[in-house]
Amino acid sequence: MKADGNLDRGTIRQLNTPLGVRVVQLDDSLERWRWLPPDYPRFPVMVNVPGFRLRVFSDDHHVAMRMNVVVGQAVRHQTPMFAKEMKYIVFRPYWNLPLDITRAETVPRLRRDPHYLTRKGFEATDHSGQIAVSGAVNANTLAEIQSGKLLVRQKPGQSNALGLVKFIFPNEFDVYLHSTPSPQLFNQSRRDFSHGCIRVEKPAELADWLLRDQPEWTLEKVRAAMQSGPDNQQVNLSMPLPVVIVYLTAIVEEDGQVYFFNDIYGHDSALKAALAKGQPYQ
Repeated sequence: MKADGNLDRGTIRQLNTPLGVRVVQLDDSLERWRWLPPDYPRFPVMVNVPGFRLRVFSDDHHVAMRMNVVVGQAVRHQTPMFAKEMKYIVFRPYWNLPLDITRAETVPRLRRDPHYLTRKGFEATDHSGQIAVSGAVNANTLAEIQSGKLLVRQKPGQSNALGLVKFIFPNEFDVYLHSTPSPQLFNQSRRDFSHGCIRVEKPAELADWLLRDQPEWTLEKVRAAMQSGPDNQQVNLSMPLPVVIVYLTAIVEEDGQVYFFNDIYGHDSALKAALAKGQPYQ
C-alpha cells in the first residue's frame, strides 16, 4: 500500500478484510514453504514476487540484505516460480532480445521507423554475434529479423534495459536478476512492470555481497565495473549460490511482524481450488 496518509478505498478494503481470509493466506504460504527443500548447500537469495522484495540470507540464518524488486507484469509476462543456482555476474551487459519481444515490439517499431535500432542503441547480429546491421533497416533485413535469422541486442550502457549488471542463474525461462535505467519504479507500491525478469533496487550492493569471498571485488571496484569497465565482463562466483523465486502472500519477518500481500497473479486462488479437492498427501 502507498504510504500517503489517506484513508482511501484501498486502505478501507484492507481494514475490512476478514480475519479468516488472512488465516487462509498464512495457510497457503505455509503450504508453499512445504514445497521448498529443507536446507541448501549455501543460504539463498530469495525473491518473494507478490511482496516485491528480495532477501539475502547469511550463514547465521538471518537476513543479511533486503531490497525492493520489480517483477513480471500480471498480464502476459508473469515471473515464474523456480529455484536454480546463480553462477556468474555480467557487468555492462548486452540485452539480447527474446524473439517473442522482437516480433511483438521491435519489428512493428522498425516498420514505422527504419532508424529505430540506431536511435535506441540496438544492433542486429547473426547467431555468432557478428554485427549485421546497426544503421537503417531495409525490407530484407526486417524480414530476417522477423524470421529470427538475425537477432537484436541492445548495446551496453546507461540506457540499456538491463542496466549495468545482471546476475545469471541459468534456467529454461531465461529469467535473471538485473539492474535498471528506471530506478523510479522502485518507489511504486505495486511493482509488476517487467517482461518476467527481476529488477533489483541495489545492484552494486548485491554484487558486492555475492563476491564477498573474492577480496579483489570491493564495492568500489564493483561500481567502477558498472560505470566504466569493459563491456559484457563476466565474473564467475567462487561457488554457485541458490536463487529461490517464491510466491508468498503472507510472511513473518524476523521481528515477528506479519505482512500480507495481494494475490497479483491469482496463484492463491488456484491453490485454494486445487486443495479444495482434498490434500494430495498424507
